[in-house]
Amino acid sequence: MKLILLGPPGAGKGTQAERISARYSIPHISTGDIFRENLKEGTELGLKAREYMDRGELVPDGLVIDIVRDRLEKPDCRDGFILDGFPRTVAQADALKDILAAMGIPLDHVLNIKVPRDVVVKRLTARRTCRSCGSIYHLIYDPPEEEGVCDDCGGELYRRDDDSEETVLARMDEYEEKTQPLIDYYRDEGLLRDINGSVEPGEVFEAIRTIIEA
Repeated sequence: MKLILLGPPGAGKGTQAERISARYSIPHISTGDIFRENLKEGTELGLKAREYMDRGELVPDGLVIDIVRDRLEKPDCRDGFILDGFPRTVAQADALKDILAAMGIPLDHVLNIKVPRDVVVKRLTARRTCRSCGSIYHLIYDPPEEEGVCDDCGGELYRRDDDSEETVLARMDEYEEKTQPLIDYYRDEGLLRDINGSVEPGEVFEAIRTIIEA
């Protein structure tokens, strides 16, 4: 079971990745997590990445690809994996194709969780953060017991600037601009599976399960 997960901010990719990982016993591979692990462990790849990050530069594609390749070669990926956050570009998709071909493991599906803009805005602008302890709530899915008050410490809940409607829409624009070529790429490869992500998480997972187990 070799999968890629695509979807805009607020699509619920993390929730679905956790469910897929638990049901099918395959690792959820987030590029952010891989970077943190390599940095924490002080690996050669992690130290190289830190050089760019310390200079405020983006980690180049070649190094990102090397880090992903290193993770995919771990024993727990032999029976499958879910890639989340990689690839982000067609160049990275081509590199991943070469990596998997060299390993002799074809990609099964690219799960594209589609959510309308108005639903994304509703979801992301409903997030609230505690000023005191940093706990995060969601007014729709995980509301506090008392409106505006943190359950953990009684601190004030507020909406961060990056959860404003303007910022959310800007993030959507960026996602669509960067990801559409990738969607077209995998559609041409015959691997893209569109999924309605605007329904309840349980329904989204059932749709994913139907695709995976077909």
